[in-house]
Amino acid sequence: MALAGTGAELLHVTPRPNKLAFDDNYLNIADNDFNFARQFLPEVYEKEVERYGNRTISGFLRMVGAEMPMASDEVVWSEQGRIHVASNNATIANVNATSDRVTLVTDTDGEGLTAAQQIVLYSIGDTVVIAQGNKTVKARIVSKAGGGVTFDVSAYSYAGIVLAGGNDAGFSAGAVKLFIYGSEYGKGTDNEEQQSVDAPFMKFSNKPIIMKAKYKIAGSDTAQIGWVEVATEAGASGYLWYLKSESETRIRFEDKLEMAMIEAEKAVAASGVAGTTDLGAAPAGSEGLFSAVENRGLVYNDQSFGNSYPGGGIDEFDNILQELDKQGAIEENMMFLNRSTALAIDKMLANQNSYGADGTSYGVFDNSADMALNLGFSGFRRGSYDFYKSDWKYLNDSTTRGLISDVEGIMVPAGTSTVYDQNMGRNISRPFLHIRYRASEADDRRLKSWITGSVGGAYTSDLDVMQVNFLSERCLCVQAANNFVLLKNS
Repeated sequence: MALAGTGAELLHVTPRPNKLAFDDNYLNIADNDFNFARQFLPEVYEKEVERYGNRTISGFLRMVGAEMPMASDEVVWSEQGRIHVASNNATIANVNATSDRVTLVTDTDGEGLTAAQQIVLYSIGDTVVIAQGNKTVKARIVSKAGGGVTFDVSAYSYAGIVLAGGNDAGFSAGAVKLFIYGSEYGKGTDNEEQQSVDAPFMKFSNKPIIMKAKYKIAGSDTAQIGWVEVATEAGASGYLWYLKSESETRIRFEDKLEMAMIEAEKAVAASGVAGTTDLGAAPAGSEGLFSAVENRGLVYNDQSFGNSYPGGGIDEFDNILQELDKQGAIEENMMFLNRSTALAIDKMLANQNSYGADGTSYGVFDNSADMALNLGFSGFRRGSYDFYKSDWKYLNDSTTRGLISDVEGIMVPAGTSTVYDQNMGRNISRPFLHIRYRASEADDRRLKSWITGSVGGAYTSDLDVMQVNFLSERCLCVQAANNFVLLKNS
């Protein structure tokens, strides 16, 4: 019992005959938490709890692309243009009773050509199909007008094309589309008016960006060994000493390498980034996957594949197929989707079956839902296209695109493309997506790692630290971006 009147009561100390810890025989100085009750070491779980599972999001580009070295500050490639000449952005106006004037604006069927680049593709004598809404007229180019971006045409079946009160085709002055289908010349005519048409091609380029990271620990902290049992993101398991955090830094940096190739964007000349002193005066940045597809590819907004109402579900998916047809797209495509879009496509496919609840068929399981219910379709064929779909963790993770949920998925063509490499001087085959990193005989900058400081034998400075440095210099090449489809929730 407490020693009454000795002051021990005030100190909350009750002596005991044995060296045992009780709730009333310790000293507690609350101001500095000097607690004698801590006679025993705490029970410490040495195994780290994996509360988020596999946290890394890298691996997408390794699945669909390749990595290749380069020695220059810039990678340049060219892509073939279309064989057929067409314009989806032109205007037409009446000139006189027998001819009309076509003015090219921009963009030859998605190729992104300027009007000046388009005009050289048209020659006097070419025959064209001109369309406005559901009306079409066949005509012949009779003259190049004014040396600018216009030419005059005469219709075969009408005196004129634009509504002028006579025997015309009933077009109104304004927007039209047209394409060349042939040519016609008279007997004994020379070929002087026929313009030399070079094969059109598009030139693209990208520049690598330099990415850095580091992990630093004081020399004194390395002397206190503390083992932690971990399971790494790559699937290995074991014990780590104080370099546990270094391993986390490396994983985080490798994730950033992939995220930068997906999200990077070129800086325009007027941007604040372009004027940053440590990046130089020229526009900085690089063209990542999303930026390339938004600038040069197909973007589909507000998809509702899971809905069966008219215009939704399979009808909506067929709209994408029609756009792929226009681009002469690749037959096999990989779809990387967020969770909601993946489930919507599962529902869309299930709705196409007439048997079972909600249109789901269990034919491979003797039509028994009890044997197996698997709506996680991994592949399907529609029209002449094969699609293979997979969840993309980057779009689901709450600390990456899953936080925003504006990008719902992307369709990536499988296979390779043939392009002309400016440096090699010949045609080469490359995956549609591939990474170029700086490397030479003297230095490989794909993923560099080195140690500086005073620990571990790296006596390179007077700082009593161990610093692990990471560096990479790379860029992404997105070739034939017109075959990619970005699914967005605008």
